[in-house]
Amino acid sequence: MRTNLKRFLQKDFNSWWMISIIGAAVILLPILFIFFSLFQEPNENWFQIREYLLKTYVANTVILVLLTGIFTAILGVSLAWLVAAYDFPLKRFFRWGLLLPLAIPPYIAAYTYKTMFSYTGVIQTTLRNQFNYQIDPEILSISSLRGAIFIFTFFLFPYVYIMTKAFLESQSSSFFENARLLGRKPISIFVKVVLPLSRPAIVAGAVLVIYEVLSDYGVTSYFGIHTISTAIFQTWFGMYDIDSAMRLAAWLMVIILGMFILERLLRQRRRYHLNNKSRPLVPMKLKGFKAAAAFAYCSIVFLIGFLIPLIQLIAWAKLTFSKVWDETFITLFFQTIFVAAIATVLILFLSVVVANVCRRHTTGSYILAKLTTTGYSIPGAIIAIGVLAMFITLDKWLAPLYSYIGLGDAPLILSLSLVMLIVGYVIRFMATGFNAVEVGYEKIGTKFSEASRLLGFGMTKTFFKVDLPLIKGALVSGFILTFVEICKELPLALLLRPFNFDTLATKTHQYAKDELIHEASISSLMIIGISILSVVVFQMIDKKVQR
Repeated sequence: MRTNLKRFLQKDFNSWWMISIIGAAVILLPILFIFFSLFQEPNENWFQIREYLLKTYVANTVILVLLTGIFTAILGVSLAWLVAAYDFPLKRFFRWGLLLPLAIPPYIAAYTYKTMFSYTGVIQTTLRNQFNYQIDPEILSISSLRGAIFIFTFFLFPYVYIMTKAFLESQSSSFFENARLLGRKPISIFVKVVLPLSRPAIVAGAVLVIYEVLSDYGVTSYFGIHTISTAIFQTWFGMYDIDSAMRLAAWLMVIILGMFILERLLRQRRRYHLNNKSRPLVPMKLKGFKAAAAFAYCSIVFLIGFLIPLIQLIAWAKLTFSKVWDETFITLFFQTIFVAAIATVLILFLSVVVANVCRRHTTGSYILAKLTTTGYSIPGAIIAIGVLAMFITLDKWLAPLYSYIGLGDAPLILSLSLVMLIVGYVIRFMATGFNAVEVGYEKIGTKFSEASRLLGFGMTKTFFKVDLPLIKGALVSGFILTFVEICKELPLALLLRPFNFDTLATKTHQYAKDELIHEASISSLMIIGISILSVVVFQMIDKKVQR
């Protein structure tokens, strides 16, 4: 073992490895800060939280996660099976149109639907004025757990839909044709064949949904639902107790880790393999009532998940455009673009370095990849607290230097800067950029780079001369997808932004918190416009894959 380590340090260890290890350390440190808070002595606030509040926080979080996971799985899988296995009116449009709900962040959907269903909203106003019908406002109120489940289900189901659809379309049609020949009805085929076959894709999509629900702050705080994520904010900003907030974050991280281990145990040693050699799935033509029912089902989901809130936001934007749109708002837009661009460039740089190291060296590459992408499975509130604790500690270490250059005895320089927010973004969304780069490397293989190395080119020169031209498509898609995710992010921006620095997401939240929903429409539409880019990019990539 010592001989292998010595050989690795002499031959394989280089600047690429060094950058990868430093990047993994930076990503892992805030998480370790949170984890070690469990071993510190708790204060009085924590005993109050544990005694009177923690059960409610955990119960609401578990209910929200379980029910949202179940409903998004039902909706996503059923739509994926319809689109993949059947042909019906406007099927080609729904194939990509059902991805569009991802363009509307759940917190924006929550603001929109709550206002629409309110007493002065468009629905109750229309019923009173046009139909002279008075309805009990409580019936239409969605400021509850059921309302949050409704929002999360219709605006997060595309995670399950997209993965399940791609999985089913890559499968051999023989599975489904044999079931039909054996006399199985469509529902029986769906239950007995489709669900067991699609389990890996369903689980992967549902896990992404769960991560999003656990990370949420905008929906639950606006609806007044007490979850662990909202409790972290309340403890931090309400009690000004960073220690108890860290302890809450640590317990949430333990729950997430437990869910991950449980999923692995349930999977055990099962392996799933795509059957790409046989004839792909051929959609069956639907006619009459069945075609109309499939079209109606997809249309209702598309209307609720995208078109209705979009039209309502456009209508509100027309009313408030002259009031909201000014130089300050333009500055807000460019601040969002600026910080997202810097964080995305850093993410892609580190992703390229780590992915290149992992494809060339099997020793420790799996662990390195997992360490650098672990931030995506951790809610933004947890990452924010860990990053803040890390930067406060770093400022303490640098205090003598600050004093030497005349900045004071113990100033908070890094902890009040934009650097902290950018680091938080890098940790949170590293997986988005890394996955795109990794897919690009997998497609080109290693034969071109190996030939370059045999000709005497080093690792760096090989990358710029050979690898970069071949993976530039993956880099572009990774940049856009990561950029969009950063622009939509709310918890990290709320907790780590410097004083008097806002993004489109924080400004939208501020308007909603002040009950200025109409004024929030323009910033919401800009976030949605940026988000639609990700759907367009994915559709373009999907077409290339099909060709």
